[in-house]
Amino acid sequence: MTVSTLPRVRIALIAHDGKKDEILALARDYVDVLRQCQLVATGTTGGRIAAELGLDVERMLSGPHGGDLQIGAQLSEGRVDMVLFLRDPMTPQPHEPDINALVRASDVHNVPCATNSATARLLLEQLIVQLAAQPSA
Repeated sequence: MTVSTLPRVRIALIAHDGKKDEILALARDYVDVLRQCQLVATGTTGGRIAAELGLDVERMLSGPHGGDLQIGAQLSEGRVDMVLFLRDPMTPQPHEPDINALVRASDVHNVPCATNSATARLLLEQLIVQLAAQPSA
């Protein structure tokens, strides 16, 4: 299934502590397209995006408390169409196995997964193109 055939694209937003401001900047730059999507996020990331940008975000647990796994389960069930996961490669994470499982699930289920802002911007730009190409309802 391509993004253009989906009734409403569901995007997962996740960011390590050192990348929270970066994901907020990204979301701010793409707020119009994100407003057209269903958003799911780990706890703190989702809370900040909702509070600072006014976007409707379904919040899971924080990553270290199982939020990455919750999103991974939704992804495996076909309920996530894209993952924007700004990882901090320079800081060890206590829940690294959960992080690896989420990225692996993206690969297994062929779901686009950006792990840095440059790739996230490319995915969002492509989403804009595909949404613009959809016939109006």
